[in-house]
Amino acid sequence: MMNIHNLSISFQGEYLFEDITFKLGNGDRIGLIGKNGAGKSTMLKILSKELEPDTGQIAADKDLQIGFLKQDIDFILGRTVLEESYEAFTEIKDLEAKMDEVNTQLAERTDYESEGYNQLMIDINELQHQYEIAGGYNYQGDTEKILQGLGFQREDFNKLTDTFSGGWRMRIELAKLLLQNNDILLLDEPTNHLDIESIIWLEGFLRNYSGAVVIVSHDKMFLDNVTNRSIEISLGKIYDYPKPYSQYLVLRKELREQQLASQKNQQKQIEQTEKLIEKFRAKASKATMAQSLIKKLDKIERIEVDEDDNSVMTLNFPVSITPGKVVVEAEAVSKNYGDKKVLSEVDLLIERDSKTAFVGQNGQGKSTLAKIMVGELKHNGHLKLGHNVQIGYFAQNQAEYLDGNKTVLDIMIDAANETNRSKVRDILGSFLFRGEEVEKYVRVLSGGERNRLALAKLMLQPFNVLIMDEPTNHLDIKSKNVLKEALKRFEGTLILVSHDRDFLQGLTNKVYEFKDHKLKEYLGDIDFYLEQRNVENLREVEKRTVVKDTPKEKKSRSYEEQKKLKSLNNKLSNVEAEISDLERKIKAIDLELEINYDEVTSNPNFFDDYQKLKTSLQSNMEKWEAIQFEIEDLES
Repeated sequence: MMNIHNLSISFQGEYLFEDITFKLGNGDRIGLIGKNGAGKSTMLKILSKELEPDTGQIAADKDLQIGFLKQDIDFILGRTVLEESYEAFTEIKDLEAKMDEVNTQLAERTDYESEGYNQLMIDINELQHQYEIAGGYNYQGDTEKILQGLGFQREDFNKLTDTFSGGWRMRIELAKLLLQNNDILLLDEPTNHLDIESIIWLEGFLRNYSGAVVIVSHDKMFLDNVTNRSIEISLGKIYDYPKPYSQYLVLRKELREQQLASQKNQQKQIEQTEKLIEKFRAKASKATMAQSLIKKLDKIERIEVDEDDNSVMTLNFPVSITPGKVVVEAEAVSKNYGDKKVLSEVDLLIERDSKTAFVGQNGQGKSTLAKIMVGELKHNGHLKLGHNVQIGYFAQNQAEYLDGNKTVLDIMIDAANETNRSKVRDILGSFLFRGEEVEKYVRVLSGGERNRLALAKLMLQPFNVLIMDEPTNHLDIKSKNVLKEALKRFEGTLILVSHDRDFLQGLTNKVYEFKDHKLKEYLGDIDFYLEQRNVENLREVEKRTVVKDTPKEKKSRSYEEQKKLKSLNNKLSNVEAEISDLERKIKAIDLELEINYDEVTSNPNFFDDYQKLKTSLQSNMEKWEAIQFEIEDLES
């Protein structure tokens, strides 16, 4: 499909990557990975033919169609969501225009027996045939299906695109790409503006995509669920393996360990040979042998160990002072943007040291509530901060909060005070802004660099409550891991707005889902929330129990029935807790297997113990189902 041979590109005299070669074929779903600034987005621009490389060749089929989702997009104002989405079908729209023109002529003319009228009949038949082959009778239904999969409601279809945020416009652009019959899809951070449910839908779509897909993403779980191949750009080279991200990391580590071992053995042989050469040089009778060994040594191909770019930022969030027990208390909080209702009569209580996740579709009010908490938005209702609460706020759109005309150093100095101004350069260094990089203007920084600067700026203020709105957008995977570990160590109160499932795992113990202007509380982590949503969607358990469990029915039950129902509900809660605990244990072991397979499996009882956990999980799942059916029978 596409062959890339000896590709090189440089900026300001330094190679971003040099002499790299790989192929793209049907069914390839490639995760293009690497640190911020490694050249991932540049590679996508070269593959899309938007950017010319310095050297190298790209050979591709003549009629190859490429779809490219970029970070920055331009929309023509005045179109509705549907009208903009239909722009994906240029051939169909052209055929529709031609058919309208021919039909107009057929309606206006009365010379039914003429040759010209007969030709129009032939033309309309041919156009209708082409229209059917091009999918003209299906494209509107396909468009609505994909728009709904990406989170749009039917009532959104006829709204103007200029009334939507940049994130929602990005979804429309993604919908257009998915609707086209492209041979190759190039997707630059496609999940940045998607909520969890839309990400799950996109995973399913891409897994079944027949062409080639190249994805730049820092969402590990998304890469693992979609890709079947990983290409890492690191220090100007590429590492290409037919495995999704997590499996690739294991293989890459094993290969490097093998290289190190082989290099060590080779070095021993070289040292022994060099000792013999020195020994034989001293004797005239052995001079010929010494020369022979020197030639042998020169012919040895030295084993090289792949370089690893391990530079990561250093991050710790210190707590300023201890606040009161209640950190945030909201009562009947509502917020409208003009006629659009976002939050309606919301009640919320955040306690000291709690770790909370805000999840839900975009536009449901997550960022709005975060901004209300930090005092950026006016609202109806009452919101009160607790005693001694000091909030640190990481905003989602850093471009709006960082002045593009200032340098990195200026941003930090302006935010510093007398006590920490002398530490500014040290803090920037720990966030990988070193030497001349501190003189860069903010407007030329990449998305990942802006996020790092925003985190560095956050370190200059005291806080005991940390509110972070999509902090992982644009951060490379290593930086995300550093941030996650720092948040795990954070001893204050944490509120995270995020759609990144992998990042949220293990960070929070409570989830608030934003939906239909309201909040729904889930007393568990992100995995528990997703499990509950699946149960709700597939079995509709809650819908059935809500309808049937009315006060009238409760009164009509006998004492024995009420007693039995209470006992069953207690059993159900215990089983659910056991299932949740087992799943956490199994997931922890699965993660260990990916990282340290040999060490974990060295225990002779490992596989027996692992199987016992899985058997116990299956048994509890069956038990849960049986109890649930008993409850439903009793309630009906």
